[in-house]
Amino acid sequence: MVTGVLIDWGGVLTTSLSDSIARWIAADRIDADRYYTVMRELIDHAYRGGNGDNVVHALERGEIDGAAFERDLAARLLTVDGVPPVAEGLLERMFAGFDRVEAMYDMLRDVRGNGVKTCLLSNSWANTYPRDDWDDLFDAVVISGEVGMRKPEERIFRHALDLVGLTGADCVFIDDIEANITAARALGINGIHHRDAATTIGHLEGLLRLTLRK
Repeated sequence: MVTGVLIDWGGVLTTSLSDSIARWIAADRIDADRYYTVMRELIDHAYRGGNGDNVVHALERGEIDGAAFERDLAARLLTVDGVPPVAEGLLERMFAGFDRVEAMYDMLRDVRGNGVKTCLLSNSWANTYPRDDWDDLFDAVVISGEVGMRKPEERIFRHALDLVGLTGADCVFIDDIEANITAARALGINGIHHRDAATTIGHLEGLLRLTLRK
């Protein structure tokens, strides 16, 4: 029986990253085709087993700070006016469209109230997390830039399991990136590939044998 929930933040406890990025592209007048070409190459390499590391690996492990990543990314991009976007504050503007998904927060309160261990497991992009109610939501918090490890690395999952004192088979991991789910399943962790709150909560109810708010 599953007795622990490991859960991502951006795109799971918040609205989707793609929606936030689309708003930023429009507001900053970014050349969208160039942006998606650049990011597809970086993300595919970072999450699908490319050789060596790139700036995404370094940012998520905290090996470079947000300002360094902003300068690197801005230099790769162009606005529709043919000039690089302003680097300073780029990440904050990219993520400004994130909103809390209250149904997911309600779910966490429900599962923790039923004695299920909860752990946030998030790859950070030098972003600020809204931590005001985290003591009520999580038994443990693992943020990649703070621990020097990142998903989908095996060691970050093992670190999270150690913090909640559970085995992989005891836990379910919820994330919106399939490569991270695949890595978790390789360690015996149940995986839910998040697409929307209602579907994820429905799958979780079956694993936990609980009725949860949707």
